[in-house]
Amino acid sequence: MPSLAIERPATVTSRVLDYVELTKPKISALVLVTVAVATFVAAWGPPDGWTLFHTLLGTALVAASASALNQWLERDTDARMQRTAARPLPAARLTVSQVIGFAVVSIVVGTVYLAATVGWLTAALGMLTWALYAWIYTPLKRRTAANTAVGAVAGAMPVLLGWSATGAPFDLRAWSLFLIVFLWQFPHFMAIAWIYRNEYAGAGLKMLSTVDPSGFRAGAQAVTAALALVPVSLVPCLSQPAGGVLLAWALVLGVAQLACAVLFFVQLNERSARRLLLASLLYLPIMMGLLALGPLA
Repeated sequence: MPSLAIERPATVTSRVLDYVELTKPKISALVLVTVAVATFVAAWGPPDGWTLFHTLLGTALVAASASALNQWLERDTDARMQRTAARPLPAARLTVSQVIGFAVVSIVVGTVYLAATVGWLTAALGMLTWALYAWIYTPLKRRTAANTAVGAVAGAMPVLLGWSATGAPFDLRAWSLFLIVFLWQFPHFMAIAWIYRNEYAGAGLKMLSTVDPSGFRAGAQAVTAALALVPVSLVPCLSQPAGGVLLAWALVLGVAQLACAVLFFVQLNERSARRLLLASLLYLPIMMGLLALGPLA
């Protein structure tokens, strides 16, 4: 199948933008927000400013490397999908050697930086997250629909990076926050997988929406995860000073997302999928904001 890449003139600005695009800035921003929230919850309030800065910078470099490797490994499938054809590699704006070089420098500098400024545990967790995302989750997308579960683990790992950076022990709050981010990804990804199911199928990627075109399994997984998320999200709220208020908000957010997941399962159309996608995009930042601000109440 011919590439759907869009060509544009190469300038210094466009080259910089291509390298920025390699980092998947939206995903990287979500990763950094998750890390920051974890430090606030772990420290029962604002963490040490320099610790937070070093953790975010090192994590950003590790995440940039993982995203670049993901795009290198998926350059052929990216070229077959309209939503990804304009990325730097399928569009031939960057070479394979440039992308690999960027990824290698980012992971080495990021890991060494985390180890030197924050600690070996955070650096090791960063390396584990990098390996899960780039070398396990990414190749699995061509082999099995179980890739989503592996990707969800990698997506929740930033909680442990932020938590470990504060030196706090991994307690019930830490694991409940990890589970919130882990479970949230299923309704979010199932909505995306349904919206782009034809593109995923054409590229040969094994999503639940392609291995089961009826949508039953994707809808069931979205509902199951959204349902489990409701009680799990209450756990870190109970330990906060403003626990009652947080508990109420967590219930409202969780039930609203669950309702959207149920409607998606029942209707299985693009409208219901986009509704669920919007609900998930609202759920996580609001929930994270509440948990970060809870200790300040």
